[in-house]
Amino acid sequence: MVNDAVWDIGYLVAAALFILGIKQLSSPRTAPQGNRMGAMGMFLAVLVTLARMYSEGIVGWELIVGGLAIGILIGALMATRVEMTGMPELVALFNGFGGGASALVALSEVLGRLQEGDVPDAGVELYAIWVAIGLSGLVGWITLTGSLVAMMKLKGGFVVPLSKKWVRFPTWGPPWLNAVKILLLAGSLYLIWMTINDPTNTDYIWGIVGLSSLLGILFVMPIGGADMPVVVSLLNSLSGIAAAFTGFVIGNNVLIIAGSMVGAAGLILTFIMCKAMNRTLPDVLFKAFGGSGEKDQLTRTKVGSDPEEVAMVLDGAQKVIVIPGYGMAVSQSQHAVKEFADMMESEGCEIAYAIHPVAGRMPGHMNVLLAEANVPYEQLIEMEDINSEFPDCDVALVIGANDTTNPAARTGEGPLAGMPILDVDKARVVVIIKRSLSVGYAGVDNDLFYMDKTMMLFGDGKKMMNELNSALKDL
Repeated sequence: MVNDAVWDIGYLVAAALFILGIKQLSSPRTAPQGNRMGAMGMFLAVLVTLARMYSEGIVGWELIVGGLAIGILIGALMATRVEMTGMPELVALFNGFGGGASALVALSEVLGRLQEGDVPDAGVELYAIWVAIGLSGLVGWITLTGSLVAMMKLKGGFVVPLSKKWVRFPTWGPPWLNAVKILLLAGSLYLIWMTINDPTNTDYIWGIVGLSSLLGILFVMPIGGADMPVVVSLLNSLSGIAAAFTGFVIGNNVLIIAGSMVGAAGLILTFIMCKAMNRTLPDVLFKAFGGSGEKDQLTRTKVGSDPEEVAMVLDGAQKVIVIPGYGMAVSQSQHAVKEFADMMESEGCEIAYAIHPVAGRMPGHMNVLLAEANVPYEQLIEMEDINSEFPDCDVALVIGANDTTNPAARTGEGPLAGMPILDVDKARVVVIIKRSLSVGYAGVDNDLFYMDKTMMLFGDGKKMMNELNSALKDL
């Protein structure tokens, strides 16, 4: 029998790798190394756990190894085959898997204890174990079902089983739904309490599974595209919290440490996202933002420009700022944008990219897409740092961004009131690539489109960028 101190040391080293990995994630240049350190920490934790099981003669460790092998294969296939444009959906799915794993461990633990008659006597131990199991299951099932809904909303819908019919996932959230969500949460907590009073009653356990799963669906369903970065980061936090509860359930320190770090980091990121939108977390979770409200009716028109006109304006420009938005992700135009930047830089033009914190459908969405196109990290500049440079900018090139550039946010009225925006309207010339003059998710018409210095390129982002690049080559 190996001394328990050996296993504790192994878990301690794994936890240290987690912490160092998170520290490395603070910079884009060191982030890949930090990611590898975190992966090494988890790999070490898994090895220590398997070694401990083998040492203690626990039956069934072979099944765990088999499960790990299958998981590694699935993870490797997903990581290598999913395009960068599909990364938000993949992140949401991974959040769900984390929560689901914690929920299944909690369910297995409680059912196993009941089968073996290993139920603690009434007292502190029963309260501690059963509350931890209940909360792990509650948060885990919410995370699983909520993340699956988030994935389908990010993807735009789903294919009906046994058919090829594509169904768009609804954004549905009447005011009374908030009361239903509160009742479901209260009901789940009540059932956790009932499991303590009657630990052997499995009906309460399955009731927790059902109510928390339904709560996860209703939790995400009313939330629309503009708030998805907040929701994705919150679900990431919940997956960590579920893992921490599971660590308490099975007495695993590394799960407690890793889960707590993920939970704290995800929650901090969630509040950063909310601050970037000038919204509170309760507003995101319980109030509709744009998508279900009334949208401005378009009463103005704008004559579109052509790529040749824009190319002539860009000819001789000394500083160009690119503003990517969700439209860039949808059109997958990041490589065409990089080609444009390379051509402008070859002519002595300074290029920078203005990154709004909530641009896209997940935190860092634009950064990920541009990194795939090999855009240098130092050219990706956050909103608070880039805004002061727009007055000195010759051309601001907006690709598929709307609400994050709308001057209406400065008026103090409407859905966008007070939301920090990129000061695109302060550039000397603004070029906007967009399919139409349609409003953004907030439903607010964008005055930026109609300014005299604004040139509109109507069409698909990738198509327009390719035509613009061709026009620049012909100059």
